[in-house]
Amino acid sequence: MDDDIDVRRLGPVDIEAILSSDAFDHPARPDQARAFLDAPETAIIGALDGDRMIGFASATVLLHPDKPPMLFVNEVGVNEGFRKRGIATRLVEALIDWARAYGCEGIWLATEEDNAAARALYRKLDARETTGVVVFDWDGALER
Repeated sequence: MDDDIDVRRLGPVDIEAILSSDAFDHPARPDQARAFLDAPETAIIGALDGDRMIGFASATVLLHPDKPPMLFVNEVGVNEGFRKRGIATRLVEALIDWARAYGCEGIWLATEEDNAAARALYRKLDARETTGVVVFDWDGALER
């Protein structure tokens, strides 16, 4: 475990760490990063090596009229050179703690069947794995 890596919830003052990070799939967009950081129902837990963000876990609280709040984990990522050090575990544990404090009564996420690393992480953290779920999406549908 890397005790010198600072794992904490990021806020608006951390915008530069997010914008300069290469931990995301794509470069962070300033407008989207600011909106995410400003929204009370979202959280991004960052893993910082000094001023450099080398990993993150992000999530959004889902509200329903007939159910208690639930947390949807958007994404978890750690830069390749920092993997296998317990950082992802610390990120998700911090996200779970934030969800509890927010009042969420459940947490869920989805990952690809062949993502062995993600599945191992969530199993390690005692998440229940559900099989047989079919996913639908409209990715890019609004670009028409």
